[in-house]
Amino acid sequence: MKITVIGGGIMGSGIGQVAAQAGLDVTIVDVSEAGLDKAKTSIAASLEKFESKKKVQSAADVLNRIQFSTDWSSVGEADAVIEAVPEKLELKKQVFEKLDRLAGEDCLLASNTSTLSITAIAGATSRPEKVIGMHFFSPVPMMALLELVKGYQTSEETVEKARQLGVQLGKRLITAEKDYPGFLMNRIWLPMVNEACFALMEGVGTAEEIDQGFIDGYGHKMGPLRTIDMAGIDTTLWAMESLYEGFGDPKYRPCPILKKMVEAGDLGKKTGKGFYSYEGGVKEDAKRVVV
Repeated sequence: MKITVIGGGIMGSGIGQVAAQAGLDVTIVDVSEAGLDKAKTSIAASLEKFESKKKVQSAADVLNRIQFSTDWSSVGEADAVIEAVPEKLELKKQVFEKLDRLAGEDCLLASNTSTLSITAIAGATSRPEKVIGMHFFSPVPMMALLELVKGYQTSEETVEKARQLGVQLGKRLITAEKDYPGFLMNRIWLPMVNEACFALMEGVGTAEEIDQGFIDGYGHKMGPLRTIDMAGIDTTLWAMESLYEGFGDPKYRPCPILKKMVEAGDLGKKTGKGFYSYEGGVKEDAKRVVV
């Protein structure tokens, strides 16, 4: 089976890695060679850790199953294409317009969007019944969950294809039966994360205290602020804005500190600083001054 992943960022590289670990032939497509180099380096480092823990037999063999390209020619031969570009609706629609022209008739077209309308994305194609949401969770190689999302016109045949692919990738599946903003998980998770940001901004507690409370009080492996540092502060803000715009409900208003952090370029681990500092690979409380 051949998979093409559009977008080589945190999510795209993670999806590509998991697919290669499952024995699939993978091509990761990105807009720049620099982006592809970063994706390859990230995947190689992740696979080395997996090999050291005996979760894969050979990191080199898995990496060899992944091709990296700025060219979209692999789309024409792919059995499934998974889009993982930034959470901007117009950008995703442009991607799917191009996929519609290039992909084979039976190709599964999936979006990794965490909040945006699958129906709107599918509407950019001439085959909306073959488009589905496949929402992976970050970090993809570590997180077991895969959320399938049905668009308004997604066929049951497409749902079954996506389900089979998800099982092949070793994921545990849930299905959002209706295409509402945030689907199942982010509609529940993001308001909680947003409230944690408000609590920090208002000085109710530090980032460490908030996260430790979730670990010790609710049994989470990682607190909400550290989690969105891993996922990307920008990605989290875009997702919250999508919920806010989609429902028109003030309870989804993004916390101002998220906007300020994005404006400052503090996007989490990928930039070395978010709610925590990651300089030298060591996580420390960023001791952010917020008002």
